Order: sequence, then structure tokens, then C-alpha cells
Amino acid sequence: MKREKNLWLVLALILILVVSGCGTKPTASPSEPAAAASTEVKSINIGYTGPLSGGGALYGKDVTDGLDMAVDEINAKGLMVNGQKYKINFVKLDDQYLPDKAATNARRLKAEHNAPVIFIPHSGGAFALQQFNETDGFLMMAYTSEPKITETGNKLTLRIPPPYNLYPEEFSKRVMEKYGKKVALVPTTSQYGKDWSAVFIPAWEKLGGTVVSNTPVDYNKEADFNTYLSKALAAKPDVLFVGGPSQPTALVIKQARQLGFNGGFVVMDQAKVEQMAQTVPLSDLNGVVGVVPVYLYDSPGATPFVERFKAKYNGKVPAWESAWNYEYMMLLAKGIEKAGNVTDATKIFEGIKAVTPFNDPSLVVPLPGVDSKGGSMVDATGIMVVDGKYTKPFAIKNPANPANK
Repeated sequence: MKREKNLWLVLALILILVVSGCGTKPTASPSEPAAAASTEVKSINIGYTGPLSGGGALYGKDVTDGLDMAVDEINAKGLMVNGQKYKINFVKLDDQYLPDKAATNARRLKAEHNAPVIFIPHSGGAFALQQFNETDGFLMMAYTSEPKITETGNKLTLRIPPPYNLYPEEFSKRVMEKYGKKVALVPTTSQYGKDWSAVFIPAWEKLGGTVVSNTPVDYNKEADFNTYLSKALAAKPDVLFVGGPSQPTALVIKQARQLGFNGGFVVMDQAKVEQMAQTVPLSDLNGVVGVVPVYLYDSPGATPFVERFKAKYNGKVPAWESAWNYEYMMLLAKGIEKAGNVTDATKIFEGIKAVTPFNDPSLVVPLPGVDSKGGSMVDATGIMVVDGKYTKPFAIKNPANPANK
């Protein structure tokens, strides 16, 4: 009897263990994991190093306003990469326009945030990043018109705007015809100013012009340009070649007018005519030839973009710093989706190239593509101020654009 009782106890224990084992075994519920996978949103870190403080802060704000606007629009829709939804986490670091700080920031963005793509809006920093971006494995999206950026052979560099060497001859033709052939240079002392001058001088001389003076000045440190302008004007020029950030460039032009100069101005592409017109009257800008304002660009997407931008930023009118960076962040998102990859910079760059030409209606300028060296294929556009009014914009063809061949 006792033996039978023990046997029943053993059987009862076995039954309890079996039931207990069944209770702890994961229950198959195919619908729940599938639902979790489809609703989860992952993040991809995209980096930025540029001026957020100091003398270049306003310029950096124009750049990041365009990038932020694009990120917001992209995240509102979501990125779909191999069936997985992503959003962009845009990580911004301040380099105060200094190449060494830009390099430090880029290493942080890659090491701490694993950013496969980093935007940078100045040539000095871009050249610094090219020393290690290939080995560190990130694509550099460089907002600089410096053509040398894409002459280095760096395979992970994308130059965003048209190269500035498209402008000098076309700008010179128009101002020379109206004002004369003698030019005095009063450019910014940055490397950008030196390189622009080196392209401008032969273009001017090719058209039969003469350089009568060359007086560089630091646009980021000076506020009174009279000494430099007096020296330039003593050479009796018909035209002044100027340029740097928009606000100090406007002051150079204003002070030249105050000193009695009535000639024309060739303005580097960094300075924007519409931004200068916020500092000085448009009548002071008579004879200026420069880059066309975004809101005067002739395309179906220009006005809608300007209106969206103004609505987002309390009526602020976008400059090209905002528009170009907006467009290339949008292009980057399409490239990531095409690549089916959120970490490999090389594959992402291949994806970007694969989705061009990019003709999204949200863009001001359709993007024809990226050339074999990493340069934008977009055409440039200029404008002149005559009698206190903007003239009709004029196109400047980019030889890299397949439509121009």
C-alpha cells in the first residue's frame, strides 16, 4: 500500500513538472512580433560640423536651417530601408569655422555617434576632413563651391553647390560692358578669397581687362574698410571685385559708395545679393553682379520652397545656403533608401548617384547628378542690379551637366 502511494506521488510530481514546463515555454504568437517589427522606428545619425557661434554663426544658421527643414520633412514621412522604418537624428557640433575644430568634431561624430555622413559648410574644414574621412568611413557632404575639393581624388566627398570657377568670366562680361575694364580687388583674406581671386584675375584679363590694385582684407575681423578702399580707389578702377560673408561685403560696398565710387562690383558667390540688400539700400548695390536670389530663381519649386521656409522660420527668406543644403539632405535620404544601407558610406554614396537625376517637386533646382569626382552637376545662375532693380537672371552652364553636352 505504501509502495503504491509512493508511486502515485512520483507520477504526480512528473505531471506537475510537465505542466510547469509547458507553462514556461514561449507561446507562439506570430502576430505580435510581426506587429512590433513593423511599428518600430530606428534612428540613423547624420552629422554636421560648422559655425554655430562666432563670426560665422549667421552663415552656419542659414546652412542648418535648410538641413533641419529637410530632416523634419523626411522624418514626418519616415525612411524605409529594407522594410525597416528609420528617422534621421541630426547631430550638430560647433567648429566656429575653424578647420582643426572641424576635424575634431568629425572624429567625434564618427566615433561617438557612428555617423556615416557628415555635412560641413567651409572649404578649410572640408580639406581637413579629407585627410581621414576615407579611412574613418564617412561620406563628407561639403557645402563649398571650391572646385579643388573634388580634385583631390577623395572617393567619399560630395561637393554640394556649383563650383565658383563657373562665375568669373560670365560676371566679368556683364560688368565690364557697362562700367569699363579696370578692376581693383578688395577680397576677403581667407583661403577661399585667395582661390577665387586666382580664378577671377585671368578671367578678367582674358576679356581684355586690367587689374589696377589688389588689397585683401579680413572680412571677419574688420568693420571699417575705408583704409583699404581708399588705397584701391586711388588706382581709379571702373569695377571693384569684392566678396566674403554677405553682411561685411555689404559694408564694403556701402563704404565704397560713401567714398564716391560709382562703378560696378563683381561679387563672389559667398555673398548673397538679397542678404546684402537687408544691410544697405538696393540703390547702393547698383552695378552689382552676383548669384541670383533663391526667390527669383525661375523654377516651379522655387516659390513653394520659399513659402514653406518662411512659414517655418518666421518670415525669413532663404538664401542658397539653406536651399542647397535642404536639397542635398533630401537627396541623401533617397540615396540611403536606394542603397538599402544605413552604415556603409560607400554604399550610401552609390545610392545617391543611383537616384539622380532627382526631380522631386519639393526642390528649387532639379539635381542632374554627381560627376565622377564627386561634384554637383547643377548649372549656376547670376543676376545684376541696375537702376535699383534686379535684372532678369542669366544661366551659367556647368560643363559637367549632361544636358549641356
